[in-house]
Amino acid sequence: MVKFSKELEAQLIPEWKDAFVNYWQLKKQVKKIKISRKPHHVHDGNSSLIHDFGRSIFDSIRSFTMTSHMKFHKSHEVSQGKSIIKEGENGEEQEEQEEIYETENELVQLFSEEDEVRLFFEMLDEELKKVNEFYKTKEGEFLERGDILNKQLQILLDLKQVLSDRRRKTLESRSGSGSGFFTRSHSSSGRNSDFSETASDCDSPTGTQTEEVIAALEKNGINFVNSASTRAKTKKGGKPKVAMRIDIPATTPTRTIAAVTSMLWEDLVNNPKKDGPREYINKKKIQCAEKMIRSAFVELYRGLGLLKTYSSLNMVAFVKILKKFDKVAKQQSSANYLKQVKRSHFISSDKVVRLMDEVESLFTQHFANSDRKKAMKFLRPQQNKESHMVTFFVGLFTGCFVTLFSVYAILAHLTGMFSTRTEAAYVETVYPVFSMFALLSLHLFMYGCNLFLWKSTRINYNFIFEFQPKTALKYRDAFLIGTCLMTSVVGALVVHLILLSNGFSPSQVDAIPGILLLTFLALLICPLNVFYRPTRFYFLKVIRNIVCSPFYKVLMVDFFMADQLTSQIPLMRHLESSACYFLAGSLTAHGLPMCKSGRMYRELAYVISFAPYYWRAMQCARRWFDESDINHLANLGKYVSAMVAAGARLTYAREPDSQLWFSIVLVTSVIATVYQLYWDFVKDWGFFNLKSKNFLLRDELVLKNKSIYYASIALNLVLRVAWVETVMHFNVGFFESRLLDFCLASLEVIRRGHWNFYRLENEHLNNVGKFRAVKAVPLPFRETDSDG
Repeated sequence: MVKFSKELEAQLIPEWKDAFVNYWQLKKQVKKIKISRKPHHVHDGNSSLIHDFGRSIFDSIRSFTMTSHMKFHKSHEVSQGKSIIKEGENGEEQEEQEEIYETENELVQLFSEEDEVRLFFEMLDEELKKVNEFYKTKEGEFLERGDILNKQLQILLDLKQVLSDRRRKTLESRSGSGSGFFTRSHSSSGRNSDFSETASDCDSPTGTQTEEVIAALEKNGINFVNSASTRAKTKKGGKPKVAMRIDIPATTPTRTIAAVTSMLWEDLVNNPKKDGPREYINKKKIQCAEKMIRSAFVELYRGLGLLKTYSSLNMVAFVKILKKFDKVAKQQSSANYLKQVKRSHFISSDKVVRLMDEVESLFTQHFANSDRKKAMKFLRPQQNKESHMVTFFVGLFTGCFVTLFSVYAILAHLTGMFSTRTEAAYVETVYPVFSMFALLSLHLFMYGCNLFLWKSTRINYNFIFEFQPKTALKYRDAFLIGTCLMTSVVGALVVHLILLSNGFSPSQVDAIPGILLLTFLALLICPLNVFYRPTRFYFLKVIRNIVCSPFYKVLMVDFFMADQLTSQIPLMRHLESSACYFLAGSLTAHGLPMCKSGRMYRELAYVISFAPYYWRAMQCARRWFDESDINHLANLGKYVSAMVAAGARLTYAREPDSQLWFSIVLVTSVIATVYQLYWDFVKDWGFFNLKSKNFLLRDELVLKNKSIYYASIALNLVLRVAWVETVMHFNVGFFESRLLDFCLASLEVIRRGHWNFYRLENEHLNNVGKFRAVKAVPLPFRETDSDG
């Protein structure tokens, strides 16, 4: 049977951990009580004293069982009388704010002879007060959010009603007169449809009712141009058209660009100076607003569910710890205290349950076409159960990879492929493709290890990255993708080597690595729902956001993935070499030597080396623009220094005899390394806090063993200075030099995987410190002051 302490630790909300009952501390106190009640064997001179002490302690417990019901009954009558007076004078809110915990005084009197028992109930009262206060705070926040969402939903419904009325009246006028004032305009892409109406429609009784709705909407942030309060006749005697414009916050990359393009379109195309005032309602914006409100309802429902779980787990914790106390005291002395707990606000209040029912009803009615089953798929998404088949295939592919790699090593040795006579040509063909997939698989393996450790330490990575729990990649899935990838690659290399050893010409078999590369690229963009399509498409979306960094709002997953790319520059260089080899072999007669000696190839090497740092720097610039935080500019400087150091090392690799470039490489690399180490330890990991209770670390740590953190600091320091190898010219062969480059690239991938854990641990602890367990969804309609 699982102990409750383990069960509580597994089920509690990680971000609210500090607000839960400190069950473990209370349990330690109960153990102290148990130890203090054990009889002490001493000499006869003190035996009477020990006897009297033990009798006095248990007499107090016995007296508690006889008098506790009477005392608690009397105290409850007094507290109820006080509550009635307070409610009559100041109302229910003042009664809740001045809630009195009277159990402590009584229990101190009853157990005055035993300090450990008194301390236990003091701690219990403090925990009860802490739970109540946190519950009230969160309940108030969710109730306030629920009221705001109700207003937002009402605005949306009113706005849809206005559109429906206008569409109906326009159709009636067209059918009655054969011509009407209904106009439809399309943007240049043909996607947005807009509606307008003449002022004559507003003169009818229905138009008057619509004007009332418009006036109410204007007060809630929707801008109505030329409404009843400001509308006037034009010089030609015509009546200007009424229209409205919805302000959608630019929270996602798509909305950021859409907001700019929409603003330009309205200013340039829908210019009111052309034919008088002419504005439009954008259907696309209304759909976007509806989607935002729907997401806000889902997050509200999720938060209410977490608060309900918080209440139930704390109640069970109080019951369990009081049972333990009864067991130690050998009396049923906690029943009245448990009644007091059940009367507490976090148990007695039903506002959360009623609000959950209301959210379910509204969501089912307005966002699921009255289909409750469909609504529950949004409100209570079910996570996919982990299949043992995934574990089986991970083991199967791992065994296949080890076997095939052993076969490949034996065949390469027997055929002499790495001899001086054939190694250059063969390595130029095989090494780039093999290294590229090997580095990718290693990164997937490290990511799988990260997922496993994050899950084991209760780091809520799905919430931090804003992943959908139903489609988020799990650590077994990451291992499966990596092992499947490497098994396929090594299998292709074995086939390639067998064909070469059997006399096939290189021009015939060298297409195998290229076909393998194209196969995986095709699988990455395959639209069919196979091989983790949600993950593949989400990955492509994140890559798009990174490449267009200055124009897209930067999310946590975007800059986290961009950091991964800065560690995969060798992979991108291998991709360049592979493309050069296969394209040169098929398009030119001179092949790879001609391709690599070209000016474009050399310049492209600089572009590839700079690109990940440039993207990351642009993300820092965008975050500084959005948040006005100077730290983002300092972070931008780190990536600029890394770009300078990378360019200097690349130039020095082409001019190894230049002492000037050697000095430049040394200076720029040292500056960039010190900059990166400082940011790793202080900013990303939160270490080197001189005021921390943990020496050179931070106050809060997820791992219990502090030596792991010190070892990680040393490991990150060593792996950060691996660039020293690039300025030291070892006298090794062609194959050995490529193998050394691959090992250094692998060490950087391992360092990045090691860095990932502590970076997300620090982010998780920041969320815990702010009790942030629910995503804040921006709303489309803002409350603004209206001058009429």
